[in-house]
Amino acid sequence: MASTKRILVPYRRRREQRTDYKKRLKLLLSGKPRLVVRFTNTKIVAQIITFGSTGDTVLAAQDSTALKNHGWIYSFKNIPAAYLTGMLLGKKALQQGCSEAIFDTGFKLLPPKGRLAAFLQGAVEAGLLVPHGSKEIFSTPERLQGEHIAQYLKSSPGAETIMVQFKKIQEKIKNNHGH
Repeated sequence: MASTKRILVPYRRRREQRTDYKKRLKLLLSGKPRLVVRFTNTKIVAQIITFGSTGDTVLAAQDSTALKNHGWIYSFKNIPAAYLTGMLLGKKALQQGCSEAIFDTGFKLLPPKGRLAAFLQGAVEAGLLVPHGSKEIFSTPERLQGEHIAQYLKSSPGAETIMVQFKKIQEKIKNNHGH
């Protein structure tokens, strides 16, 4: 009698690397809303999501293209854009009555001083309580403002204005959520 091998096929979303079910379960068991952030080829998309018996519910959402309305003319997926998008979402979440969340990065790890850390730093500085370990993962103010981008683009016209524009938009968001 031949033995039959049992093959376990992972769930479709796991195969497509869209959902890490073990990580999702741990996050859901915390009982707190999830701060979900994803990077596309052109922008950053972020949401505050709660879990319910009928599925997930989005409490607040923001994508980095909203920075265009505040005067941002640079990339929508660099470190300064990630920070400002985090601030926008943090302010929006607080207005919706959500004061704390758990950071859900999906399959991505949280490398120090990167775009994910910049996004998290923006959300935390906006007043959202998100456990993140140490502040050593956060970037320096110069890097958040785009000094490294200005150095790279120094021969281009208007390269130094990225830092000026960053500060204006940051103040606008801090003071009145940019409306």
